[in-house]
Amino acid sequence: MPGIEESKCILVTGATAGIGRALALSLAKLPSKPKVIAAGRRQNRLDELRKEGLETLQLDLDTDALTLKKSVDSILDKYPQLDAVILNAGVQYEFDFKKEVDINKLLSEVNINYTAVVTMITYLTPHFLKLSESGRPSFIIPVTAGLGIVPAVWTPGYSASKAAIHSFTTSLRVQLNDTNVRVLEIIPPLVESELHDDAGTTDKLTKLWMPLDEYIDVTMQGLRNGDTIISTGKSFSLYEKFDKEKDGTIALMKEAREKW
Repeated sequence: MPGIEESKCILVTGATAGIGRALALSLAKLPSKPKVIAAGRRQNRLDELRKEGLETLQLDLDTDALTLKKSVDSILDKYPQLDAVILNAGVQYEFDFKKEVDINKLLSEVNINYTAVVTMITYLTPHFLKLSESGRPSFIIPVTAGLGIVPAVWTPGYSASKAAIHSFTTSLRVQLNDTNVRVLEIIPPLVESELHDDAGTTDKLTKLWMPLDEYIDVTMQGLRNGDTIISTGKSFSLYEKFDKEKDGTIALMKEAREKW
């Protein structure tokens, strides 16, 4: 199966920290030398990535569909060779519904983690399908989470948004199965990152998480292989236990629906 080394131009969202930043830097070092566009909110960190030889783009996903469409149109105008997107941007907040919940914060979390990702995919897919018609492979690669398979009750919004993207990604993969648009999914376990800073749990989690460099090595191998599901550790175990068997049923449901 085609792998990421066939890509000529890769957009990585959420690339100013953690998994996104490490992936963007690793992709730029591939022997195939793809152009890597690092997208994120923090300009100072984007400036650092530009010094590393990456293209950079200031992009805030916590916005409306029209604004995101303008961003996608601008990206495709500047980078018509774009043939892969890794949708990594995300936030995680803790909510206790026995107490007062900041609804704006919760809705922002769902927007960044789910709605904006679906919006980006919706506007990028026609471009990728045109590449597909010419026989050129392209890649749509959302980053979900093990908590999208089995939720953590203290992060209900995050878990639900990742579950939604996981389900959406599965449906998209089956829909595009007869094209050259490959839909992969990265499902990280608990990995070293800044994601938990808002909840103040970073210090405690350092004893439990997978080191970032170790995780990136595994993930890059999966991307090079073109693996449909790219996961490791606890997240991979959860996928194997609860989700893997669904794939056959989903394909059969699609076949039955097409016979109506």
